Amino acid sequence: MEIKLQEISIRDLVKGYKDSAEEGVVAYGGKLDIRPKYQREFIYKEAQRNAVIDTVRKGFPLNVMYWVIKDDGTYEVLDGQQRTISICQYVVGDFSVNEEYFHTFPEKAEEVLNYKLTVYFCKGTDYEKLEWFKTINIAGVKLTDQELRNAVYTGEWLTDAKRHFSKNGCAAKSLSDKYVKVDVNRQELLELALKWIGEKNGKSIEQYMADHQLDTNASELWIYFQSVINWVQTIFTTYRREMKGLPWGIIYNAYKDVPLDTKKLNEEIDRLMADEDVTKKSGIYQYVLDRKESHLQIRDFTQTDIRTAYEKQKGVCPSCGIHFKITEMEADHITPWSKGGKTIRENCQMLCVNCNRKKSNI
Repeated sequence: MEIKLQEISIRDLVKGYKDSAEEGVVAYGGKLDIRPKYQREFIYKEAQRNAVIDTVRKGFPLNVMYWVIKDDGTYEVLDGQQRTISICQYVVGDFSVNEEYFHTFPEKAEEVLNYKLTVYFCKGTDYEKLEWFKTINIAGVKLTDQELRNAVYTGEWLTDAKRHFSKNGCAAKSLSDKYVKVDVNRQELLELALKWIGEKNGKSIEQYMADHQLDTNASELWIYFQSVINWVQTIFTTYRREMKGLPWGIIYNAYKDVPLDTKKLNEEIDRLMADEDVTKKSGIYQYVLDRKESHLQIRDFTQTDIRTAYEKQKGVCPSCGIHFKITEMEADHITPWSKGGKTIRENCQMLCVNCNRKKSNI
């Protein structure tokens, strides 16, 4: 990684400043891409933004910024996007600080324009940039893992992927809002879709993005994501709030080609939702597919139930016939929960740890 330190005046920085919304933000005579299409949206709060300007107006040093030197000789903000946009917006009069706009006092405005920013110019491979980005992204408003990836795997594919997955009101958010728990503006929905499709293909998110970086569109990802949500809606016909936030892509990958009796599945879900022994209702959707009771967190026997069963058995494990301390035994359903047994005192027995483990594995 080649790194060179320079000082850039705010006067030079704001030349050619232009905010084209979806098309990005540029400055420094049009040579600096402040907010590439793949980057996050401006997220500084008013107090943070004003603190940047207050620091500049008092002549105090701002934290160092990092620009990447691109192959065509232009630059891209690697770190310092929020500070840079705050400065540019202030100079063009988008906001005031303490009710003072940039042009209110010309002498102060001149001092601002002459202020020197400390900038490291960096050049290196995609891997080096990502590792460097992670290293410098320690203080301030931290980037998410996906924002870090977006800073490296740029191109038409990523631009198209963000169009589908990266803003409130985007198509993927509208389609899946009832089923996912994510912050779209922080790239979490895009990350989730990439995680799901990566799992399907046996690839990490980074590998999938690298493989498709030069594609002209993200149609494969978008079509896949729609298939996941459509499958969920088709298989689980009654929507419940417990469905929000489940790993639907992982479930879809495993069961999309498995013949399922939708009517029976939904009847069982209705029954399990009403079962007081099931303490984790959201786990029902995975349980009806893989039959793993761990998803359900079946209600435990009470300490009174456990003590009563132990005394009744006189500390003897009914399976191996050996006496144990109560701390060496575990409560077990006599009639398994899966066969209709309830978590009640009459259905409780104490087994030694070994016997209970053996029974669980049958």
